[in-house]
Amino acid sequence: MPSSLMDLRRAGVVLHPTSLPGPHGSGDLGANAYYFVDWLHKAGQTLWQTLPLGPVGPGFSPYMGSSVFAGNPMLVALEPLLERGWLTADPLPPDFDDLAVDYLAVLPWRMKKLREAFAGFVTRANPQDHEAQAQWVATQQLWLEDYALFMALDQAYAPLLWPQWPTPLAQRDAAALANARAHYADELAFWRFVQWQFDVQWQALKAYAHSKGVLMVGDLPIFVAHHGADCWARPDLYLLDATGQPRVVAGVPPDFFSATGQRWGNPLYNWESMQADGYRWWVERVRRQLALSDVIRIDHFRGFVDYWEIPADEPTAVKGRWQIGPGDALFEALTDALGPLPIIAEDLGIITDEVVQLRERTGFPGMRVMQFAFSGDAHHPFLPHNYGPNTVVYTGTHDNDTVLGWLASCSAHERAFAYRYLDTDDTNFTWALLRAASMSVARLSLCQFQDVLELGSAHRMNVPGTTSGCWTWRFVWDWVKPEASLKLAHMSAASARVGFERLDLPA
Repeated sequence: MPSSLMDLRRAGVVLHPTSLPGPHGSGDLGANAYYFVDWLHKAGQTLWQTLPLGPVGPGFSPYMGSSVFAGNPMLVALEPLLERGWLTADPLPPDFDDLAVDYLAVLPWRMKKLREAFAGFVTRANPQDHEAQAQWVATQQLWLEDYALFMALDQAYAPLLWPQWPTPLAQRDAAALANARAHYADELAFWRFVQWQFDVQWQALKAYAHSKGVLMVGDLPIFVAHHGADCWARPDLYLLDATGQPRVVAGVPPDFFSATGQRWGNPLYNWESMQADGYRWWVERVRRQLALSDVIRIDHFRGFVDYWEIPADEPTAVKGRWQIGPGDALFEALTDALGPLPIIAEDLGIITDEVVQLRERTGFPGMRVMQFAFSGDAHHPFLPHNYGPNTVVYTGTHDNDTVLGWLASCSAHERAFAYRYLDTDDTNFTWALLRAASMSVARLSLCQFQDVLELGSAHRMNVPGTTSGCWTWRFVWDWVKPEASLKLAHMSAASARVGFERLDLPA
């Protein structure tokens, strides 16, 4: 990794932007995102891990959206559009919930406002704005036009999945696509506008974060959604049948936690086809993510060594088999094209020696989650005294319960071991865990924002394997007490993750 990113010890917080406060039903890239950067700066945190920024998919998950290149339209803040005069009235919303994202109500309302802003842009924007958009569109041709057309067709033929569209469109007949682009020209222009505004707003926020010494940690899911622009635009890169349906799908085999494994349902890559053109699609995907983030967490890193292939007609993951992934060849192609890669390898779960060896050859740091550390004895690799420096420690990830939620539900052995290891009890448990992570040798230390606020299970972001009630959590600023930022700042300074002079704190 570039030395400027990884040679320094850093601390940070995990928070998806939709969780931010704000008046329009979900967090976005408006004023509250800037307030959060200010809070991170005050708290001595130099990393903001955002989770994926793309459109949401089934269950409102950002890990299964309609494009791995596009931004989530819900994150486009409305106030800047009002300031530009593209929205002509203050977009006062219905009475949305401040503590949860009601996607079924919020998403259509926000899309309606974005369409009003687009109409205002078309009729009232100055020539400089139109030229700025045109220049941006020209830089994003690799993915933008297919995404915009997919979204137009998806709306026209909903609820059908793309293999069920008229055959010329599903099979990407050139004449049919040209006719569709002409027929849906206005709709394509709308989706370009939304993505342009996402990029404009995100780059402004990223620049502000940099001015406060905060780096952005993005998230790159290993797989894509079947019903999405990526799969429809390049079906040759996936293991599909002649109609466009997956022949095999992704998942993980049965284990201690699930007798039937997990059947994720994503189409699997045709790695031979990807290798034939030097993994160009992956190069452009990572290039796009590097334009959005300073560091990228790659999900399910072990899938690049071997992955669980499930026949598409199987209802569970039981009858799958291991298949060989691209391994070193992919990361050599990425490095040749993009230079040193600021990547965090999500190497959780059942990890083989081959996965460890690939991670070590790439030089990527692996992950350790402290909530998993207390199920065994002192030799558990997730205990801080067993880390190496090239490690990213999390007290918990977005897939975990909050620390207090975990403490309330863990086994008696885990609780007793954690109390002894951390030399604490219920009264200060969250901060004892945060301190152990921060004081560890791991180069990066991250925690969920819910844990800084000492919240319980009701504030959990995601429960893996479930499709309802996830990805909706929000907070309000009244919960964020100054004592928390001060404690976090002192902790980060004492563990050499930020300088005392940077914080203007007493030595």
